[in-house]
Formats: sequence, structure tokens, C-alpha cells
Amino acid sequence: MDVRLSAEQRALREAAARLVDDHAPGSVAALADAPRAARLDAALAGSGWRELRVPDAGDGNRPPASAVETAIVAEELGRGPADASFLGPTLAAELRRRAGTEPAAEPETVLLRPDLSGLAVVEDGQARCSGVAIDAQGATAALALVRTGHGYDLASVPVSGTSPGRDLTRPAATVQDAEAGRLPGTSRGPLTAADVEAWSAFALALTCADLVGTMRGAVELARGYAGLRHQYGVAIGTFQSVQHLLADAFVSTEGSSSITRHAAWAADTLPPGEAFAAAAVAKAYCARAAREVCETAVQVHGGIGMTWECLAHVHLRRALLSTQLLGDAGVNLARVIAHRKIGGLHDGLR
Repeated sequence: MDVRLSAEQRALREAAARLVDDHAPGSVAALADAPRAARLDAALAGSGWRELRVPDAGDGNRPPASAVETAIVAEELGRGPADASFLGPTLAAELRRRAGTEPAAEPETVLLRPDLSGLAVVEDGQARCSGVAIDAQGATAALALVRTGHGYDLASVPVSGTSPGRDLTRPAATVQDAEAGRLPGTSRGPLTAADVEAWSAFALALTCADLVGTMRGAVELARGYAGLRHQYGVAIGTFQSVQHLLADAFVSTEGSSSITRHAAWAADTLPPGEAFAAAAVAKAYCARAAREVCETAVQVHGGIGMTWECLAHVHLRRALLSTQLLGDAGVNLARVIAHRKIGGLHDGLR
């Protein structure tokens, strides 16, 4: 694979970066600025980036953007950190595309298991389900799977009452014993295990991209502070110990970027099992790196890094949630081992 971005992809990155720089919160206090948040949401909606995986009419089932391009946007939004929904709506759109159903008429996200390790699954014959609707700002419904004897059908559950929870930038909603309405079937038939595995590969790659962006934002924040904060008459960024911390964080971020780029490429290119394995490796790597990098950003800030007013903890909290989405390092290392033992996971939910 060629990891270099094309001219169009570089332009996409620049456009996403401008949107983030113009509208993302620059402080913890800005998270409570409702007009700013509304402008960010409107700008994101106007960009059409939430529909990057929604097939154009008359273009078959082909999405207008690749997984690499979708990951570029996710990374920049993570760098913000942008407090507008993207991951949830994009994963829901990809799930509908895989199932061959019509795009949603109302904002929606996906419903994960209570431990966030995979999509919520309802057994055939059950009418209700529970889980966590992630990145649910503005969403009225969340998608889950119904396991049948022939594969999986899609079901929609109502969503209401979001709360910030661990991540202050992406509120979630807890769904308790909600009625799951099965979506109409399509000519493609039920989703197969391979379809779910392919979706899971894409979803993992996107969460990795968010982690990479979150790391970049944390490193930029810490580097800027190190240049401004003075001790003993000089900037702390001139201290070798601080330079080593930032250098290690930068290296971890770049390594995460490389492995994420490969996972995003694999999601569209490799067979589902191979793509899922590549994405699981990437998630295990990024999950470990993100916590270290974001904690380093807090450490570089010193005492102020432990206060509510410091934006570093917002990056850390976002990283901690993205680490749990679709499985942390341990869960994904187990998936890699399973793939190597049996030659495929057969079910992207494990």
C-alpha cells in the first residue's frame, strides 16, 4: 500500500482542520458555549462528512469516500477535540450500507453492549434490548443487530436523555430494555458474519483514527504550554526531561498514525477476516499509546494539568472512552490471537 495522501485527501485534511480550528472548543469553559457548539454542528452537517459512507443514488452500494478519507476527518475531529457527533452517525450509515437499507431519515447512531466491546445483539424472537448508544448527540435512534438462523437483521431502538459521562465531548445514552423495531429486509438478504466482520474492521479503524487525533491534540497542547511556561527564568520546553516526554509522545502518535492508516486501507481492500485482524492490531496499539500520550500531556502541564480548567483532561477523557469502544487493548489482542489460531474470527462481534 502507498501510505501517502493524494492531493484530494490532503485537501480534505486541510478543510477538516480549518473547521476544527474555527469551531472546536479552545478551553474547558467553551464546552458550555451552546452557540459555538451549534455552529460546529451546523458546519459539520453542511460539510456532508457524516454521509461519507452513504452511497450516492444510482451508484450501487459504493460509498462516496474511502475508509482512509473517513478516518482523516475522524482524526481531525479528535484533534479538536470537536464536541459534535461524527463517529456514531458514520458507523450507523456504514451498517445500513452493509445491510443494503435506505439511509436514515432522522439522526441515529449505533447501540453497543454495556461494556462497549461490540454491537448490541438481540436474539431472534426477543423484542427488547439494552446497551449504550455512543456519540448520541442529536440522535433519536440507535442500530442493533438481530441474530437469526440465516445471519443478522438490523433493528432500531429509540434514544433519549444523553449525558456527557466519561467523555465531555461526545455524550452517550443508556438504553434499558427498549423495544427493538426490526428494519425492513432488503433484496440482499440478512447480514452475514463476514458483513459484520467487515463493518467491525471499519469501525475499529475509525476509533483508532479518533485516538490518533486525540493524541495529536494533546501533544500540541502540551508543546504549546511547554513553550509558554517559565521556571528559573526559562521555558520548561528547554528542559531535557520535558523534551524527552514530548518526543516519546510524538513517536507514539506517529506510530499510531501509521498503523491506523493501514487498518483504514485494509477495511476497504482486504478480505473481512484479514481487515478485522489488521484493525484489531491497530486498536491494541493505539489504545495503549493514547493513554500514555494523554497522561504525558497532563504531566507536562504540572499542577495545573490536574485542574478542571486545563483542557488536557478533556483529551484524556476522550481517549479513555475511545479506548473502550469496540474493545480495549486486551480484547483486541485476544481477537488477533483467535485470528491466528483459527484463520479467521467468523464473527466480528467477539
